[in-house]
Amino acid sequence: MRNLEWASVPSACPGEPHERPTDASHLLPKLQLRPVPQAFLDALAQRFGTQFSAAQAVREQHGRDEGSLQAPPPSAVVFAESTEDVADAVRLASEYEVPVIPYGAGSSLEGHLLAIQGGISIDVSRMNKILSVDADDLTVTVQPGITRKQLNEAIKDTGLFFPIDPGADASIGGMSSTRASGTNAVRYGTMRENVLALQVVTANGEVIRTGTRARKSAAGYDLTRLLVGSEGTLGIFTEITVRLYPLPEAVSAAICSFPSIEAAVRTVIQTIQLGVPIARVELIDANSVRMVNAHSKLTLREEPLLLMEFHGSPAGVQEQAESVQELAKEWGGQSFEWATTPEERTRLWTARHNAYFAALQSRPGCRAISTDTCVPISRLADALLDSVQEADDSGIPYFLVGHVGDGNFHFGYLIDPGIPEERVKAEALNHRLVERTIRLGGTCTGEHGIGIHKIGFLLEETGAGAVDMMRTIKQALDPKNILNPGKIFTL
Repeated sequence: MRNLEWASVPSACPGEPHERPTDASHLLPKLQLRPVPQAFLDALAQRFGTQFSAAQAVREQHGRDEGSLQAPPPSAVVFAESTEDVADAVRLASEYEVPVIPYGAGSSLEGHLLAIQGGISIDVSRMNKILSVDADDLTVTVQPGITRKQLNEAIKDTGLFFPIDPGADASIGGMSSTRASGTNAVRYGTMRENVLALQVVTANGEVIRTGTRARKSAAGYDLTRLLVGSEGTLGIFTEITVRLYPLPEAVSAAICSFPSIEAAVRTVIQTIQLGVPIARVELIDANSVRMVNAHSKLTLREEPLLLMEFHGSPAGVQEQAESVQELAKEWGGQSFEWATTPEERTRLWTARHNAYFAALQSRPGCRAISTDTCVPISRLADALLDSVQEADDSGIPYFLVGHVGDGNFHFGYLIDPGIPEERVKAEALNHRLVERTIRLGGTCTGEHGIGIHKIGFLLEETGAGAVDMMRTIKQALDPKNILNPGKIFTL
């Protein structure tokens, strides 16, 4: 893993031109550890008792995510079990000016959980209750620690489901914090569209509410939208109200192999442009298919393929599927295979969600430098094909998967952490990909968030003026800079 103690930042001020380093160091902030007074830790221990831990193993668990970066662990962990617990911990942290980092499932990829300025972790995974299900209004209110799988299992008898599906069994709090999406976003949207209201602990320990269960509002600033995607830098979520959807009457999945990535992508572009209401459409390149076959014991054709799913009435699903099948044939699609039973669909989607771990298994001991770009659907082929060529020419093993129905795709460059040159090469590929994406009207992150790894990219995408406005908001709401400091941008 890359240790952040070795990273550097450019000497120029934000927004000023500077000579770009030849490696990836300009993307990573330096460690700036802040003091954690023993009196603060003693106060936490007295308030929380067995809910407080400074054990090395517990601290290390809460000081890493699924990404490839590394930093020292937090000084302690508080296991919150209520909104009052979170508020009390934040009040103490504010008093002593100690950073606090919210922790849910630990499945983020961009260094969101790393204690790069020291401090403590507030683990909300025990706050995993469903507080109310309002089936008539198609909403549910939950605590932040419940995961998407736990939620759907608990409400399955209502005939409703929560569709946001980022792959990992992430917590609803973490998904809200990073504005996550996933495989269903092409039809059901992202967390941005599906979070209606929040209960939030602010930087001074105050508890506020934003939004309501109503589907729309014109009452003042839209604080819910501001906080969703703020990555724990503006507040800690303790209750979240999200939309639910009726379980579709009929569901059918299909896989189709293509002679090239371009053929698969052109099929997707035409599908979306024709208005086919496809629920899921995932691109998996030939490298990834080989890895998935080995990991999940499948026998998929080792060619680029689309994994698709259709929701609706039986007649509607059939019509959607037939439309896409005809488009696929025009681009050389073959071996159109159907998975109509829940067991078959689950097997295929589980294999897709495990693609990341299948890739890591393909090169034992490796780490993945994961990308997360998203472009307007019309520019998808332009963004992908040049990036595939660059990756092939680099000699770095990689995998490629994507929620391509909304223009979002992920390369995973598989590097040996013991060979620094491989990280430099992978980061260079990533940077060229992001520059291409921004040039085509896209974004450096469709769903993972900025965290640490994409701080430099945010400035390139939005410009100094927009980042300065974000800083102004942060400084107004968190003047002591204790809420997940050093993430999204540097102050």
